[in-house]
This record gives sequence, structure tokens and C-alpha cells, in this order.
Amino acid sequence: MKKRFRLGSRFWGLIAFVMAVAVATTAPAQTELSMWYHGSQNILEREVIGQIVDDFNTSQAEWKVLLKSFPEGSYNDAVVRAAQRGNLPDIIDVDAPVVANWAWLGYLQPLAFDAATVEAFLPSSVGRWKGEIYSVGLWEAALAILTRKSTLEKYGIRIPNLDAPWSGAEFEAALAKIKDSGDFHYPLDLGLAREGEWFPYAISPFLQSFGGDLVDRSTYLTAQGALNGTAAQEFGRWWQSLFTRGFVPSLGRVQVDRTAALIDGTYAMSWNGNWTVLDFIEAHGEDAVFLPAPDFGGGSVIGAGSWQFGVSATSKHVDGATAFVKFAVQDRHLTQIADQLGLIPPTAASALASKHYGPEGRLAEFVDLSRKQALLRPVSPSYVVIAKVFERALVEMAEGADVRQVLDEATQDINRDIQRNAGY
Repeated sequence: MKKRFRLGSRFWGLIAFVMAVAVATTAPAQTELSMWYHGSQNILEREVIGQIVDDFNTSQAEWKVLLKSFPEGSYNDAVVRAAQRGNLPDIIDVDAPVVANWAWLGYLQPLAFDAATVEAFLPSSVGRWKGEIYSVGLWEAALAILTRKSTLEKYGIRIPNLDAPWSGAEFEAALAKIKDSGDFHYPLDLGLAREGEWFPYAISPFLQSFGGDLVDRSTYLTAQGALNGTAAQEFGRWWQSLFTRGFVPSLGRVQVDRTAALIDGTYAMSWNGNWTVLDFIEAHGEDAVFLPAPDFGGGSVIGAGSWQFGVSATSKHVDGATAFVKFAVQDRHLTQIADQLGLIPPTAASALASKHYGPEGRLAEFVDLSRKQALLRPVSPSYVVIAKVFERALVEMAEGADVRQVLDEATQDINRDIQRNAGY
């Protein structure tokens, strides 16, 4: 008679364990998506972006974003080199003013977003070119004149607001009064130790307020009349006079910490961004104010457009890259960034939920500044050349060169680039 063996519970438990391990080891792994980001030197910002990446990776099982960070100063060059080698990442961090250039060069592809997806966003936080959406930002940035209420009151200077900004003449008078007092090293800090994108971002709005511009925006085919016309020349003479009258520090002057210099009274006023205001408020409380740009006759203007996320034209995982961008631009992430970094939330809902930009927040007015005063830098592939030419022109005029000659040469340089590229 054959003996029967009964398999015990331990045996079946072992079988179940082995099968579970087998299933786990054969489950499909997440497909990796490469992502490049410009802010390796900004520790807090990098941590916030890294957390969004981690949240996306754990929110679903199909995709895994691998984040690589670069210093901002070398980031754009790294992208250009990668494009030349055919080695772009799936997800690209892109500064708003170069979106058109990178789209034209074939670095970016239109996002698979319908208009409703970005309808609630500040217009300047959406990168568009030729009617297509190429990128979306998690924040916006805006400039204002930072100063102390008590400083203005001491010298009898009117406190302007968004509906009634200073005229150019009022601004000039305020600078002269403060200069004559001798109470500050300089009445105004324009951040001129910074190089590159700061100049077209922070200084071209003054040109535009005078009635000039970097290029004729009706066609984007010439800078003639915009950069070297009567209004632009008036701006150039004003810009040059800021240095001859001692209203601002000289170009290239070392500035270890602009905000600290404003707080300690080195400068009476500072033309600076919303990302610095929280430190200023912490130091001076209710005495700290931020004021709209002055109006030199063509309206009050500030720069617009900050860093945004897009999908590279060579990505083999467009669905995954697009899914990450959509995940990243949710209102909860926009509010998180606003609260932790002080940057402007680009949707009304994310602003409303923010402790800084909500109805009771001290920075709420920056949202209105962005809506009412912000002007994008020229939306053209030619912008990358325009920016460098304008920076050089500013430096030359500040150093005393003939304003008309400098602006004529700058106009010719821009026009040559546009013509060389058949109008882009």
C-alpha cells in the first residue's frame, strides 16, 4: 500500500512566498525619463523641485524622472552642446525668453496641452511660439522698487501705487532729493554687478517706458526705429546720466548682498525682485514697501517670463515627459513654491491658497504687478542675439560713449542677425 504524503501549511506558505517574489521581480520597471534643471546652486529651490520629482515618481508606476542639476550660468550652453550631439534630455528646463529660439532650433516640441490646461495661468508663465504652447512655468517673477516708507516720508516723496505710479519727473526728483541728503551711498541700486539676462530683463523695461523697444514687435524683422529712434535715444541719455549724476553704483561694482545693502541703508531704494522681499520685510516690517515701476511716458513696465518646463523634440518618451509637466504645474505645487521660495504663483487658485500671495499676504500686490505691468521680452528666435547686443550697448553708454552712435550700431547688429537668418 502506497503511503500518502500530506503537504503542510509551511510548504504552501513557502510556495506563496516564492511566487510573490517571482511576480515582484518580473513586474515591469518604471521607464526612466531624463530631466535637466538650471538651479544647482539654489539649495532651497533645488530641494523643492526635487520633492516634486520624487512625488511624481511615487504617484504612478510607469515613469521615473531622473533629475540632473546645472549651475544657471552654464546651463544654456550645456543644452546647446547636448542638442548638437543629439543628446537632449526628455524634460528641459527653459528660460522664457529663449523658448522661441529653442523651438526654432528644434530643441523643443509643442506640448500636448490644450488651451484649457493653461487658461488660468499668467500669460507670461506660458511659453508660446507661432501659436503653439512649448513650456509652462511653476512660478513668475516681478521687479519693483523696494524702499522704506519712512525714507519717502522723510524727504516728502509721494508713495506711489499701481493705479498712480511715479511719473518719470517724480522719480527723477525723488532720486535727486535723496542724493542731495547725503544719507545714503546711492539713492538707487539697479543690481548692475549682475551680468547677462539681468540687463534685458531689468533695464529694457525703462527703455520701453520711454517708448522705445529692443525690436519692432509688429514684424520682429527689424530694430530700426525701436532701438535707435527718438524715444530710445532719450532713454539712452537718461541711462547715461544715472552714472554721471551718481544716482547708481558704477557698472561691475562688487555687490556681495544687494538685499543686505538695502536693509543696512547703503541704498535708499533697490530695483529688485519679489524673491528678495521677504528678507526685506523681516528686517523692516511694515516700514518695508515695494513700489510699481515709474512711468516715463509710455506706461509703467516690468520684465516678465521666468523658468519653465518643456519636452525636448528628441524625447522618445513624450507621454511620460508630458505627464510629468502636467503633474508639476498642479496648483498645490505652485502654492508650495510660492510659500517656500517667495516666487509668484502663476494661477489665481495657487495665489489664493498662498500665505504670501493670498488676500492677507504681504506679497499679494506682486500678482497685480505681473498682470498689469509685465511685458515679455521679444518673443522671437532673434532674442538671444538681441539680449547680448543690448547688454553691450548699455555698458558702452554707461561708460560715456555717444548714445546715438551706440544705439545705431546695436540696431545694425540686430538687423544683420535677423537678415542672416531670413527673418527666422
